[in-house]
Amino acid sequence: MNSAVSGAIPSPNIWNSPQVYELENRAVDPDGVIEAAMREIRGWDGAHVLDIGCGTGFHLPRFAERARWVTGVEPHAELAGVAGARTHGLANVTVRTGVAQRLPVADASVEVVHARWAYFFGPGCEPGLAELRRVVRRGGVAFVIDNDATRSTFGGWFRRFLPRYDPAAVERFWAAQGFERRPLEMRWRFRRREDFEAVVRIEFSPELAEEVVSAHPGLEVDYAVNLWWREY
Repeated sequence: MNSAVSGAIPSPNIWNSPQVYELENRAVDPDGVIEAAMREIRGWDGAHVLDIGCGTGFHLPRFAERARWVTGVEPHAELAGVAGARTHGLANVTVRTGVAQRLPVADASVEVVHARWAYFFGPGCEPGLAELRRVVRRGGVAFVIDNDATRSTFGGWFRRFLPRYDPAAVERFWAAQGFERRPLEMRWRFRRREDFEAVVRIEFSPELAEEVVSAHPGLEVDYAVNLWWREY
């Protein structure tokens, strides 16, 4: 899959293996830890929700249950097409092709932003943050979910995969941008061992993936994330 909007930052896991990434989406956070934490900070009942980097639209129907309007933005045209098909018939959902640096939504039109493992990874995402300041209404909240590389089994794998990643520098960046951090503990829970192995192989290098598959038994993985959030 290679039909992406200019300026898009490639996401090799979902771009190259969307069917396997769907298995990962289904396995992530079966207990709803992330959603519960978001709702404690700012719910989306009656709000306009913007999902940046929505991929195949996995989260869009869930937001649509309570939101007034949901806009999914995805830079990869084929994935955006899948998201549109997934939400066909939901009158309060629209999917647009676009990038975080040039969001295809109006000024001050959004109350809740959701970006999960998409674009906002710390230093370098300033153009997208400028767009958030443009599109979020006063009193609205932006949520960014990313890996916490300092803890959990998954965090250990992540550090080995990206040894130059500096969690302290990322935390300083978000604090300087006015975001607060809520550390969360969730898990992967797969239905089948082959699903777990397939997902590991799209997330890590071949060498590390084979080590993980050999060393980690079962269907579950403890997984720490950071929920970064800011009110505008």
